[in-house]
Amino acid sequence: MEWRHSGSSRPKKFRVQKSAGKFLTSIFWDQDGILLIDYLPKGQTINVEYYSSLLVQLKDILTEKRRGKFTRGVLFLHDNAPAHRALATQKKLAYLGFQCLDHPPYSPDLTRRTTTCSLERKKQLKVRHFSSDAEFISAAETWLDGKRSENFLSGLQKLEQRTKKCIELCGEYVE
Repeated sequence: MEWRHSGSSRPKKFRVQKSAGKFLTSIFWDQDGILLIDYLPKGQTINVEYYSSLLVQLKDILTEKRRGKFTRGVLFLHDNAPAHRALATQKKLAYLGFQCLDHPPYSPDLTRRTTTCSLERKKQLKVRHFSSDAEFISAAETWLDGKRSENFLSGLQKLEQRTKKCIELCGEYVE
């Protein structure tokens, strides 16, 4: 039911075109740029086995792309998702030679949105309609390819500054 004047016409109903849907994307990057992008297959969740296989892929890519830098080890930061905190994941990280940095259990000041370009990416891709999954993936990767390495270094520097500020304020909110 709706309220309208007795002489007015019924409002038009627009058909909504089904979009490509949502993707869970894992993006691994360092100061020089993107190392690995993974799109989780539909109907699947990230569990310890899946995440561990991503870590092995990442190690292989690091060995290939960052030969001279990999000799001193890798400082690795991820959030506190269950698959990231699992004992099997921690063992896999140690086996691969990754030193995992502790992430605060909850800190809105240190979320990925404040350290990466995810909000900008979301704005760019949200306004567009994608007819297929492949079209979305292509647009996302084109957008990411357009980012210069300075963006990634800047993101890490911002993370460092915000982390120091959180430590100075004893965990109180920065903003």
